[in-house]
Amino acid sequence: MSSALSLLPLSAIGRMSKVPTLPGLLNEQERFRFTPTREAGLKQMMSFLPRAGRQYANRRNYDFGPEKRNNVSLLSPWIRHRLITEEEIVKTTLSRFSLSTAEKFIQEVFWRSYFKGWLEQHPTVWDTYRTDLQASLNELDGNKDLFSRYEKAVGGYTDLECFNFWVRELAETGYLHNHARMWFASIWIFTLQLPWTLGADFFLRHLLDGDAASNTLGWRWVAGLHTKGKIYLARRDNIRKYTDNRFDPGNLSGQPSPIDEYPPPRYRTIPAPGQIPADAFILLVTDEDCLVSELLPNKPSSTIGFLATEHRSPLHVAEGVKQFARGAIDEALRLVGGKIAGTASSSRGVTKLLFNAAKADNVCHIVMAEPNYGPVKTALAEVENALLQGGLRMHFIRRKYDNLVWSQTDRGFFKLKKKIPELISLL
Repeated sequence: MSSALSLLPLSAIGRMSKVPTLPGLLNEQERFRFTPTREAGLKQMMSFLPRAGRQYANRRNYDFGPEKRNNVSLLSPWIRHRLITEEEIVKTTLSRFSLSTAEKFIQEVFWRSYFKGWLEQHPTVWDTYRTDLQASLNELDGNKDLFSRYEKAVGGYTDLECFNFWVRELAETGYLHNHARMWFASIWIFTLQLPWTLGADFFLRHLLDGDAASNTLGWRWVAGLHTKGKIYLARRDNIRKYTDNRFDPGNLSGQPSPIDEYPPPRYRTIPAPGQIPADAFILLVTDEDCLVSELLPNKPSSTIGFLATEHRSPLHVAEGVKQFARGAIDEALRLVGGKIAGTASSSRGVTKLLFNAAKADNVCHIVMAEPNYGPVKTALAEVENALLQGGLRMHFIRRKYDNLVWSQTDRGFFKLKKKIPELISLL
């Protein structure tokens, strides 16, 4: 980035803080490896399947670089949009391996579900994150030192080669290895001493698999907020070993303190899911569950898409993220079939589409997959209020998988981990 960026108002940061593609980092094929279709997701799942057993368990923690990813599944962008589901990944894996052989991979699938269930039971965490993020953005506008350090971090101009590489890799691919995400977050918080919320926002704006639960709670875990007082510290020898000696950072923070939080997140019981009405209904599809049509007993009168990608952040969301989400929505509408009444990217736009379709179809029911706490749910809050005032009712349906898994996510992951065999048998 140009140093002139520091002269711009905060409103311009979102447009300017995109990391430029640097020629030579990745070849063209690696930059565009993720295609937002169900067919592409299933193809990747079957390609990875032979390596989901002991091979995955032994090599999953290694980040060999963006062109050597055959030790991990790379399924997260499709899972994030539910172009393929957690349940079918588990079932497909267990059709080839025993649970004991594929235990590590299966656990990683359930980790994602654990975070989603935990956030559903502690929704104040998402609200607090949004409030704190806005406060950090406001601070950037008036704190030159903080702005300078933030500018160097998101531009990949720090003194840490590994961190700069991960910034560029994220910008070019929309993806980072899970271990690199942990190192990145730890360096951001403890070495660069930047607010964790700004880092979580940077990820959410650039990751194709950016998910409110996994991303927010992952950053909180590194910071010592999720498991109170227990931080994740990036260490030189660990990075050297698990990057296969690609990086050897010598100036990492050695004795950081965990971040305090008060009051602690409040717990709530997850409400029961809604039911599909017996009468005709309109289906609203978001990029959180592009296979929602498989939950329907009959076809909707019309289908509408809601692309809520811009609601991820007050700042600029990466074009690749928006393109993948848009492609996923288009795929979802194709899978539903029937009459498509349009796609909107704003709360006001989707409200207008829903009212127009309801009038044209003479229906008063809207059905959609229940949105998890995050950008989509936040954006839909005002939509639901407007629909209620106009005599339309929304019905939020939930998958059996989510019901079963979320019932075990009120405490740490260990509780869910012990229940995995039982949950699989129930599925």
